[in-house]
Amino acid sequence: MDKQLTTKVRGSRVSGVKVLGAIVLGAMVLGLAVTQAQQGPDRSKPPVLGPAPSLKLPPIVKRTLTNGLPVWIVEMHKVPLVDVTLLVKSGSASDPAGKYGLANFTADMLDEGAGTRSALDIADAIAFLGGALVTGSDWDSSIVRLHLPVSKVDDGLALMSDVALRPTMAGSEIDRLRKTRLTAILQGRDSASTLANLAFAKVLYGATHRYSAPAGGTEASLNAMTAADLKAFHAKMYQPSNAQLIVVGDVTAAAIMPKLEKQFGRWVNTAPVARVTLPPAPPAGPRTVYLVNKPGAAQSQIRIGLVGVARNTPDYFTLDVLNTILGGSFTSRLNQNLREVHGYTYGASSSFSMRMAPGPFQAAAGVQTDKTTESLREFFKELDAIREPIPAGDLNRGKNYEALGYPESFETLSGMASELTSMAVYGLPETFFNEYVPKIEAVTAAQAQAAARKYIQPDKFAIVVVGDLAKIEAGIREANFAPVKILTVDEVVK
Repeated sequence: MDKQLTTKVRGSRVSGVKVLGAIVLGAMVLGLAVTQAQQGPDRSKPPVLGPAPSLKLPPIVKRTLTNGLPVWIVEMHKVPLVDVTLLVKSGSASDPAGKYGLANFTADMLDEGAGTRSALDIADAIAFLGGALVTGSDWDSSIVRLHLPVSKVDDGLALMSDVALRPTMAGSEIDRLRKTRLTAILQGRDSASTLANLAFAKVLYGATHRYSAPAGGTEASLNAMTAADLKAFHAKMYQPSNAQLIVVGDVTAAAIMPKLEKQFGRWVNTAPVARVTLPPAPPAGPRTVYLVNKPGAAQSQIRIGLVGVARNTPDYFTLDVLNTILGGSFTSRLNQNLREVHGYTYGASSSFSMRMAPGPFQAAAGVQTDKTTESLREFFKELDAIREPIPAGDLNRGKNYEALGYPESFETLSGMASELTSMAVYGLPETFFNEYVPKIEAVTAAQAQAAARKYIQPDKFAIVVVGDLAKIEAGIREANFAPVKILTVDEVVK
């Protein structure tokens, strides 16, 4: 009797007949795969999108330090890291008149010397801990954010509390940062993009509104700013009653709360902090073109728009979808028209800047100088068209873009911390994250059109164009888009 051939497959003893069958089957599968590879994928239509993934986020554990400082904790245990944010609910909108840039400058100075450490000492200490320390501000808030291995959290929090609560505001460091900022302003005079942004804010908000000037301040306000101004702003705004701690990472509330209490629990309030309420922006006038001369510019920078909406608008989700269709994605109408179809620009976009008070809506691009007039025509074509009924295909693409991309905002500790920060600043409901995708998917074509007709009003647009007027002015005037006004660089920058 012949001996039966045996062999081992994945650790099991299998007869030779079974092995032969497996070899034949494998060859058939391989042949089928080769055939499919030779045929290639079906590119006649895009793949069908699946449903938006469900968003399952860890709960927000809410605690309070003994001094009343609120603490939000979200446990994310996949990596041994922690992200701690001290949020101060005052930003550039809180700058006093004549001292624009004060909040931004104050936040910038926090890590330029604090407690007993110099700026270099702080940089060395955070590098030794293997972490990162960030300070900054926007229109409605200021932050100190610490990111580091959870094993180093005690030393990191000690450093962070010094930076946030005990900055030295040394005169030499103030002078150094002041020079850096003034240099940036000087360089901005040679940047068509910077000039366009500055001019757009000025013509939308007028001379006295806080949003008319950059968050970082002007040459005059920076030159007038003193150490006493910075210290006074810090003392007034950086208080527990105007702040919040947000902790995300490989921690538990029981473990982290004593550490937070040790570093921030003795921080005391000195006086009530009143939230700033900005006055309404001036009403929009008739459509006007504002030209700023930038001789020799290779491109013309275009900004078109008007005052938009505040973050608390009930139309938030509708505007999110609407803007994605118009100019908020690579496949948006503006980008497809000006970039893909005509080749006038590397990219065209639109945005609603939503702040505590209504920020600007703008459509923007840097376009070829010799195609400036043609680009303006295409901008107006799309800005008029978005007010008409939106086809189902466009609407679905806009909703899918927002709904399918939303979960990635929570993939990292810093991403989660940023989302929680926004929730805290604008008083969003705790259900906001889980409701986002369903509310995006519920937006209808009728709602999108109604929002477009309400907020995108071409007859009231401010149109700013910065470029070589010797090459573009005549064409713009001849096209008769709107009355033309000339602004000087000095008027824009001051």
